[in-house]
Amino acid sequence: MTRQVKICGFIASVAACVLILIAGCTNFAEETAKTKIEPEEQKTIVKLALKFTPQDSTTYRVIMEAEKSGEWMGSTPSKPSAFKGGHTGNRIEMAFNQQIQSTDDEGNAVAKITIKALKYLATVRDNPVQDFDSSKEEDRDSPLSKLIGQSYTIEITASGQVSKVIDTSGARAAVGDSAAGNTATTLISDNAIKERHTIPALPAADKSQLRTGDNWSSIETFSFDMMGSKSYEKIYTLKEIKDTDGRRVAIAEMKAVPSSEMAEQLHKEQATSFFSKMFDNTETYTGQLKLDLASGKVEKCIEELKSEWLAVDPSAGQGKEKPDALRLTAVRLYSIERID
Repeated sequence: MTRQVKICGFIASVAACVLILIAGCTNFAEETAKTKIEPEEQKTIVKLALKFTPQDSTTYRVIMEAEKSGEWMGSTPSKPSAFKGGHTGNRIEMAFNQQIQSTDDEGNAVAKITIKALKYLATVRDNPVQDFDSSKEEDRDSPLSKLIGQSYTIEITASGQVSKVIDTSGARAAVGDSAAGNTATTLISDNAIKERHTIPALPAADKSQLRTGDNWSSIETFSFDMMGSKSYEKIYTLKEIKDTDGRRVAIAEMKAVPSSEMAEQLHKEQATSFFSKMFDNTETYTGQLKLDLASGKVEKCIEELKSEWLAVDPSAGQGKEKPDALRLTAVRLYSIERID
């Protein structure tokens, strides 16, 4: 009987402890909820958008790179005779002045872009086929040098989109239409200008009011030649509002994931690609935006995609010390930074 009383007393004590623990957890959960909610309510809403003032002038440096490479990682005797590796691609680095000519009621601006400096490198299988640097005396006779000091006008929206290429006639006339000037002409084509001056990280106008922790996204698709095309959803997060030298700077970060948009079309492309079935694919696609909230100017925006495809000889382990493998890589880079 005494033992039964002791057991019952022990059970009652345990039950009481459990109730106290549950109550404590409940109170803790309530306090935690309050801790999370209250700061959220206090977060300031900021507008992530460009601001324009007539006659305002800013200088930027933009870098754009598209590169692909192939590398044979197996034994030399096993290397396919037709395989030629190396890096192929191009890199553009341009410094330009942006002067605001006028603005409208919707926050759009007409901007005059003047090219201040230019570097251009084109490579085919590790061999430079065109290497231009406007700062070098020996490159002054290149058709690309004719772009230095030339201007064109564009219309930019508050959300960082180039809505219109207005006038490139002066720059085109300076370059001419010779075969040697093909690269220069391409650099001032409408598509190249839009790609160069669009700020990809800014949200759409109807989603520009944000608090720290808020997200927005956009879709981007790349073609990788024999490896087909891939579509990505770029997810941006407003990480923090930082005071820097008396300025409030919004900092957002981007991470991309494969997108289901265009999935059926892309699946068909991959299904018809013999190469895509042979390779394992890994990739990273990240970026960052820094926006001065007072001036409405981009301090820095960078987005970089690195993709790798690896195919390993399925006969690995069958008497070979090192399996034959083929690695293909692709890089896409966009970077713009305020330099004045």
